[in-house]
Amino acid sequence: MTDADIHHAILAAWRIEQPRLITGLSRLLRDVPLAEELTQDALLAALEHWPVTGIPEKPGAWLMATAKRRALDHLRRARMLARKHEMVALELEAEQQAMPDLDAALDDDIGDEMLRLIFTACHPLLSREGRVALALRMICGLTTEEIARSFLVPDTTIAQRIVRAKRTLSESGLAYETPRGGELSERLAAVLEVVYLIFNEGYTAARGEHWLRPQLCQEALRIGRVLATIAPHEPEAHGLLALMELNASRTAARTDEAGEPILLLEQNRARWDLLQIRRGMQALGRAGELGGAGGFYALQAAIVACHARAQTAEATDWPRISALYAELAKLVRSPVIELNRAVAVGMAEGPEAALAIVDRLADEPALKAYHLLGSVRGDLLCKLGRYDEARAAFEAAAELAGNKREQDLLRRRAADAADAMSIFPGPPATARPG
Repeated sequence: MTDADIHHAILAAWRIEQPRLITGLSRLLRDVPLAEELTQDALLAALEHWPVTGIPEKPGAWLMATAKRRALDHLRRARMLARKHEMVALELEAEQQAMPDLDAALDDDIGDEMLRLIFTACHPLLSREGRVALALRMICGLTTEEIARSFLVPDTTIAQRIVRAKRTLSESGLAYETPRGGELSERLAAVLEVVYLIFNEGYTAARGEHWLRPQLCQEALRIGRVLATIAPHEPEAHGLLALMELNASRTAARTDEAGEPILLLEQNRARWDLLQIRRGMQALGRAGELGGAGGFYALQAAIVACHARAQTAEATDWPRISALYAELAKLVRSPVIELNRAVAVGMAEGPEAALAIVDRLADEPALKAYHLLGSVRGDLLCKLGRYDEARAAFEAAAELAGNKREQDLLRRRAADAADAMSIFPGPPATARPG
């Protein structure tokens, strides 16, 4: 393997194992920022040693063992005399002496531990933005740039939020716990948002060579099911679970054998998971029974349910979807929601009506670097026969996309538009109405 291959393998292993490392160390240290820092130290150790020694057979266990050794060194250096730290040090020493199989380092129950980590990161002492950014940084392993793309804000803004959130956690001595009763309800909205964004990153990765990150989708789904159990009377917990179940039901149909994206209208619906659709519909029904049909997650789930009910792409109830997006836009003012509404309007009323909405969004500061604006615009222009403009829109969108699979897809669409232009020249760009 080349140095570049080893570096790529290290980052891939670390991205997968990072949540396990942070949750395991947080349980031992009762200090989330310190656990995150030691996890980073383990990554640096891997970057230093693996190019020389080769990638270990069990990279996750190697990273965990290294992080625990660093934790023990930290406690010893700091000479912490408090009883809690003495007990933690003894526990770590015992584990170091009784670890014949490094897999034992990964045997922690990351189920409750992961949820506990999210609830800790979502403490009310932290700002809403800080909670979500910190959790995405630790749990998804997202870079500040990737998180910034999710929120459509500058990288420096996210970096500052994460630094402030870590400082607050360190200075406040907050308990590493899953709250109950009123405290759980107080944090639930932020926790749901974190789980929602974890799922979204798994569903369509912001960066990298793969369009999907299935392990993140699965983890978000697992946590969503737990949340619906521990907060059974919270309609949005069921709404979010419905949204994730219904979206995840399409996973097998969303890529081809080479991992290339297959867009919704081109998917083989026979490959959609009917059992998962049924679970999603049940969760959506429960949200409605609890009076939450008009909630942020339930409305999105209702939109996905329209696709799930349609036997074919042509049978999709686009007017209903358009109406649901209009309700969602009233609930949350977001240019991204408005862009999604434009897609539905285009299917229900035609591309000209949709393009008018998209063109109004062109000056939205939050969408300046958002590749899907150009992607949607290119699709609408193609339908209107304005292939030269469509090609330019797809090419610009490809430059903005961070995921390689999306870049390739957008460039293919640009090439298709160029081919169509040679066959059907259509009106010149100067004929475009203002």
